[in-house]
Amino acid sequence: MFVLLIIAGLGVVTLLVILFAPHIRRYAAGGVCKSTARLDGKTVLITGANTGIGKETALDLAIRGARVIMACRDVEKGEEAAASIRATYSEAKVEVRELDLADTCSIRAFAQKFLREVNHLHILINNAGVMMCPYTKTIDGFEMHIGVNHLGHFLLTYLLIGLLKRSAPARIVVVSSLAHNFGWIRFHDLHSQGSYNSGLAYCQSKLANVLFARELARRLKGTNVTVNSVHPGTVNSDLTRHSTLMMILFTVFSVFLKTPQEGAQTSIYCAVAEELHSVSGKHFSDCAPAFVAPQGRSEGTACKLWDVSCELLGIDWN
Repeated sequence: MFVLLIIAGLGVVTLLVILFAPHIRRYAAGGVCKSTARLDGKTVLITGANTGIGKETALDLAIRGARVIMACRDVEKGEEAAASIRATYSEAKVEVRELDLADTCSIRAFAQKFLREVNHLHILINNAGVMMCPYTKTIDGFEMHIGVNHLGHFLLTYLLIGLLKRSAPARIVVVSSLAHNFGWIRFHDLHSQGSYNSGLAYCQSKLANVLFARELARRLKGTNVTVNSVHPGTVNSDLTRHSTLMMILFTVFSVFLKTPQEGAQTSIYCAVAEELHSVSGKHFSDCAPAFVAPQGRSEGTACKLWDVSCELLGIDWN
């Protein structure tokens, strides 16, 4: 009898979801970037632009007239994404360059070539990321989440910051997550060598993104270069590929999730919205200011993370 009740209950829930699916989808889609700003003559760099929200962001900004440089670890997949963008918008100025954020040598080589060949950079979108992967380390020995999601982008931004300043007004968009609320910077074990939980490691890296954006914004005051972090929403993308459970949940509850195009809206908004021309150091979700957890507002933690990041990367960024 109990089993029958459970089956009946699941049936009712399924029926309700089917009936109200259009309404659920409208709610789940979240905010939409309504700006019609053009980017003709502007240069944009997006990391991880071969799939998901990165690809959708690249498409949108290319349609606005920007020259979009797609920095991808897998060049072949990047070229496929670029071809797809050109098929959608034949006038798209998109190009693919190799960048492995898990290898500081690759980051430095990318930046060196970029600075030789590109004269301006108006928008940098630090979009690439890994989520809940098994315990692995980057080429330089960093835990993969903190290494790719934070340190890789920290170094890339450091190497390109001079060009961004010379191209001002310029914007930096850091893709973080609501998960930063559940993160803590474990300075005593930043690389999870003492203990490892893939979910907590991801949350730590997303908190690092928020802290980096806020501290960088403070240091960039008066330069006409702004930096903001964003939560794209819960997006149905391949970011969950390392977690079988997450993949199953995302498949079952896909109606409640954003599509990559919907998830890209806040990144696009922070990159182009006219009203944000002087807004910096803020966090956005659904194209509107969003809550930042107390640990994400700590100036002391942000400064300490900055210093530790510079030490780990062997750079002096004052």
